Amino acid sequence: MNRLSTTICVILVLGLASLMAILNLATDAGSALHVPTYAVSLVGKYLCYAILALALDLVWGYAGILSLGHAAFFALGGYAMGMYLMRQIGTRGVYGNAILPDFMVFLNYKDLPWYWHGFDNPAFALLMAVLVPGLLALVFGWLAFRSRVSGVYLSIITQALTYALLLAFFRNDMGFGGNNGMTDFKDMFGLPLQADATRAGLLVASAVMLCACLLVARFVVTSRFGKVLIAVRDTEARTRFLGYRPESYKLFVFVLSAIMAGIGGVLYVPQVGIINPGEFAPAGSIEAVIWVAVGGRGTLVGAILGAVLVNAGKTYLTGAFPELWLFALGFLFILVTLLLPKGVLGLLQRARS
Repeated sequence: MNRLSTTICVILVLGLASLMAILNLATDAGSALHVPTYAVSLVGKYLCYAILALALDLVWGYAGILSLGHAAFFALGGYAMGMYLMRQIGTRGVYGNAILPDFMVFLNYKDLPWYWHGFDNPAFALLMAVLVPGLLALVFGWLAFRSRVSGVYLSIITQALTYALLLAFFRNDMGFGGNNGMTDFKDMFGLPLQADATRAGLLVASAVMLCACLLVARFVVTSRFGKVLIAVRDTEARTRFLGYRPESYKLFVFVLSAIMAGIGGVLYVPQVGIINPGEFAPAGSIEAVIWVAVGGRGTLVGAILGAVLVNAGKTYLTGAFPELWLFALGFLFILVTLLLPKGVLGLLQRARS
């Protein structure tokens, strides 16, 4: 991935997000230039998905780790933010309890679980949003890479991980809202979450974080570390014989990728207004793989492009032809695999050359 494509991507993402926010706040609802608030939140959601796709491309495209469980890190970051937002509801909830979230009152909880303490502090919640996915990736990756698990076996294990978390978070006694999850959020950092200005701010924040993650990822893959990482992807055994420790390189990039995915989840929850165990579903991780494949694996910018294009298509098809969406998604994956192995970005680069 060259520097020019990164620069263009950063300019486009920041420019379009800023323009949408300005047109949403500075124009009247009846104006032809007005961008409705629902469109602002929708594009913000796309950008959060793009962060997840970027995180996945970092490990799949450059380290050869096909993770089918990256949605777990995304969801854990989202749950950390959801816990903070639930603590902000206070006496305005259905049951008017300033200490316990509504779903705990409904389930007859007597006290706030110990792992909920501290989430009324935004700094603590943000720390947990990156620390928990990072620690999970560290433990899981250390065990897997140390045992030299790779290929399809690693993919299956990552999918088993996210499915296990799905089943765990579905339980009411886990203290995370069970199958209903968390919703009805009111405030975020002291600002009303439903206000147009807050929604516009979240869109811009999503764009800024996406660009920051892109720049960090590009720095990693273009550094000496990135060159070794690509060598591990292509010929791990030969790289090991040259004196490198592939498991250390893979573990670092896996943890970094998990933290990025968690950041995407943090920004996702306040914009969609809900977090539930469905975010752990293996189908979400598989869709993320399709986003990366469509955009262009191993390009970073392509992952962002694929996430936005596929989700925009999903929004249209699920509204116009809801019964055809899954067929279209499957056809798209087959089409890309057979005819566009380098994705849309690869096609554009070939046309330009």
